[in-house]
Amino acid sequence: MKKIPGRAAALATAILALAAVVPAPAQVPDDVQAVAKASNAFAGRLYGELAKEEGNLFFSPYSISSALAMTYAGARGRTAGQMAAVLGFSLPPDKLDPALATLMAGFNAKGKPYELYVANALWGQVRYPFAPDFLGTIDKYFGGGFREVDYTGDASREKARQEINAWTEDHTAKKIKDLIKPNILTPLSRLVLTNAIYFKGNWARQFKAENTRPMPFTVSEARQVEVPMMRQKAEFGYLEDAGLQALEMRYAGDELAMVVLLPESPAGLGAVEAALPHKLDGWLAGLSREKVEVFLPRFKLEQDFILNEPLAALGMEDAFSEAAADFSGMRSDGVRDLHIAKVIHKAFVDVNEEGTEAAAATAVVIATKSVMLNPVFKADHPFLFLIRDLRTGTILFLGRMAEPK
Repeated sequence: MKKIPGRAAALATAILALAAVVPAPAQVPDDVQAVAKASNAFAGRLYGELAKEEGNLFFSPYSISSALAMTYAGARGRTAGQMAAVLGFSLPPDKLDPALATLMAGFNAKGKPYELYVANALWGQVRYPFAPDFLGTIDKYFGGGFREVDYTGDASREKARQEINAWTEDHTAKKIKDLIKPNILTPLSRLVLTNAIYFKGNWARQFKAENTRPMPFTVSEARQVEVPMMRQKAEFGYLEDAGLQALEMRYAGDELAMVVLLPESPAGLGAVEAALPHKLDGWLAGLSREKVEVFLPRFKLEQDFILNEPLAALGMEDAFSEAAADFSGMRSDGVRDLHIAKVIHKAFVDVNEEGTEAAAATAVVIATKSVMLNPVFKADHPFLFLIRDLRTGTILFLGRMAEPK
């Protein structure tokens, strides 16, 4: 696939500002705001790596950050320093872990007009000397119940893989399947840390299915595809700027929203990404309620990643090195024999007339060693989109739609 590092870098820089675009209400504690900003900063840096390939892109930066935060709890020395820099952690552990727990508890709160929940789990080698303090931290602040499995034998290792994948399916409404593929786990595997996130919300203003019609979507100057295009006219958050339209569509409850950034022309995605670092704050702050005629494709995406190289490129080199990694905080005897073998991520999104369903899961495998009466927003060419929590500003999902499927 064609590399596009310049555009990706511009967008990565821009995402860093997202948490600050909408100031969190006073009832959101400062430490929680800090971890939300850290998660968004990490989202931008990781997007910059993943977006070097053209095409569709969708992932949950929050899920990845959460899984790595559990791993960080057992990191020490230079390994911990590198992870903190990549993840954007500035709080000391005694403040960081409670803040992460509070953020997660807010997402898992019941009684909302949408479904959103997050779950964590640890899968450790039976009879391995894990440190009680490490396991206690994960249980107390991440809700990551500890489960003993056996990675040493072929049959027991396959059983462990199936148990982990079944847990992931159960916590993502069956949307994320086969997270850990065969041959990922080895006899040297000692711990797998998993995070799952699931979201399902109806639009505050739904599209009517009878208004959906086949329409062309311009993938590039040389190529068009036909897609089911949803259509409605209603009040949304809207902004027009030079070369761009921005649309905010809220979900029922007005606590989460999808933001779509649409270039003026099919070839304009690069220009929008280049402008993001210095214009994103203004775009989002300038959104105002306005009646808009919206055309948005119905689409589904599913993607999976092995994140070792992107994370190492961001500065987490030691964590993947058998010689340099220091996860001695995971062991009761403080021995340095653990490193990250794989960081696996899989994400799914379905955008339709009723709303959006999205899910993602992450596993960290630890091993030993136009002019009209109303504006028209017609997303018939590549655009960027994100789903975020309006209360804290946290980006839950982030993507680029290059070709609806």
